[in-house]
Amino acid sequence: MRIFFSAGEPSGDLHAANLIRALREHCYGLEAVGFGGPEMAKAGCHLHEDMTRMAVMWFLRAMLNLHHYLKLLSEADRFFRHHRPDAVVLIDFPGFNWWIARRAKAHGIPVFYYVPPQIWAWARWRVKKMRRLTDHVLCSLPFEAKWFQDNGCNATFVGHPFFDEVRRQERDQAFLDTLRRKPGPLVTILPGSRTQEVTQNLRWFLKAARIVKQRVPQTRFAIAAFRAGHARLAEEEVAASGLPVEVHVGRTPELIHAADCCMSVSGSVSLELLYQSKPTVILYWISAFAFRVQKLFVKVKYITLVNLLHADELLPEGITPYDSRQVDVHPRALFPEYLTYEDKSPQIAGHVIEWLTDDVARRRLETELSKLRDKVAHGGASKAAAAYIFEQLDRRRPVPRPHFLDRASSDFPHPSAKHSRAA
Repeated sequence: MRIFFSAGEPSGDLHAANLIRALREHCYGLEAVGFGGPEMAKAGCHLHEDMTRMAVMWFLRAMLNLHHYLKLLSEADRFFRHHRPDAVVLIDFPGFNWWIARRAKAHGIPVFYYVPPQIWAWARWRVKKMRRLTDHVLCSLPFEAKWFQDNGCNATFVGHPFFDEVRRQERDQAFLDTLRRKPGPLVTILPGSRTQEVTQNLRWFLKAARIVKQRVPQTRFAIAAFRAGHARLAEEEVAASGLPVEVHVGRTPELIHAADCCMSVSGSVSLELLYQSKPTVILYWISAFAFRVQKLFVKVKYITLVNLLHADELLPEGITPYDSRQVDVHPRALFPEYLTYEDKSPQIAGHVIEWLTDDVARRRLETELSKLRDKVAHGGASKAAAAYIFEQLDRRRPVPRPHFLDRASSDFPHPSAKHSRAA
């Protein structure tokens, strides 16, 4: 069996890798090919391109890379024509993945969207595209399946694959012991997995760290960098700030686990923070122009997955940005969050200072996070998605030719051979 995968973000690369491993439990000889990143390669996927190296945000930056995306689309189209896969599996990364879906449908190849883009939050009109270009939507959030079903999509809830990953993480105990031997509370800074996120958000986190340091002098800070290039950017920012901040690469689980609280960008890492019940303040800094544009599209109250999972209503009327000063909404937002183009470092520092100086407030939040984790942080998404994909592909298998017919009389080989689970 041959399946083509397309993932363009580091998180998507990770989810696809785990899905490939789960699929191999059904089909040992699975041939996984497509676009992705290093984690997919480790899982045995033959990569046509490492897409995680060029993950970009916002329309203008995507347009600047348009020529490269068109080249990759042409390669995918040729592959579909000459090496027809049994299915195409897309992982998040809307925009480019819509193009892949369109070419797959043109060749009559079934399309599965695993961890679909959150169009219910910011681009609800795109559900028409989802309905037209995909055969199956494998939803990662409990409320997503119903929303997609209500809008005419063939959708099912399989769970969020990020919880599969955090459950299988192995922490470096020696590194944890080193962190814990140092005096003072630890605040971990998570500036994002994209270069653009690091450059836009880290300066504000360091400015907030300076305020925290003034109020709680014994506080230590550590930055969890996604890759070496991000660490170099972080070290430059830290040197300019003059703050004693450690920078580590590939130590995110340990730095979250050891932290008293965290400062983080919005993203799937919030689910790991939830899993570890870690008090966190969220920042997502964008330009003033981008902020005005997003106001035209965003239809949900919160930008953070944890807050969306905890909210009473997914799509409330009269959307206004989250404001921690509004008493009526604050209890529903477990992670204070700021989608902004302004300097929110005093507000960010205020939350951290509260958690470092008020044990009752911090423990109360940790208890609420633990309750939500116990409710939603179940593993098994990768296995559930793999089982669903194989079940659907099995239904497409042709009826076998009667054994008494001469095989030589057929002009075509038996196509079901491709689907043999013993392949």
